[in-house]
Amino acid sequence: MTAMAPSRTEPDLSYLLDHTSHVLRTQMAAALAEIGLTPRMHCVLVHALQEERTQIQLAELGDMDKTTMVVTIDALEKAGLAERRPSGTDRRARVVVVTEKGARVAQRSQEIVDGVHRAAIQALPEDESEVLLRALNRLVAGHLAAAVEAPQSTRRARQRT
Repeated sequence: MTAMAPSRTEPDLSYLLDHTSHVLRTQMAAALAEIGLTPRMHCVLVHALQEERTQIQLAELGDMDKTTMVVTIDALEKAGLAERRPSGTDRRARVVVVTEKGARVAQRSQEIVDGVHRAAIQALPEDESEVLLRALNRLVAGHLAAAVEAPQSTRRARQRT
């Protein structure tokens, strides 16, 4: 005898958020690839332009582990978009400095990212997009502001069956 699956009593918010986030990330990756960047490279460039930041600070902002950050910065250096330099305030620390070429590429990549976001929002009627953004901002600032510790995290979007 096969057991019956439990009845769902609430909308599957996890699936809805995971799926839309996954698809948005793939669209972003494809769009940025056209100028030779990955979303991680874009993230590092934009955050490094805002203020002097160490690799560790940039890794935290971009939710990257140390190895991924090193590989990302290596790629940015190889492309002539950024450099590692000693910090102006802490001689022990190294910061990521965006080159002039990197700043131009970051400007273009931000336009691309904004376009991907704009297209997603414009897929909804204006009144719905305003409600969606307000609701998501409220969740991000409130109930879903901070992650909780879990024994094992998963980063891959769940597939609809």
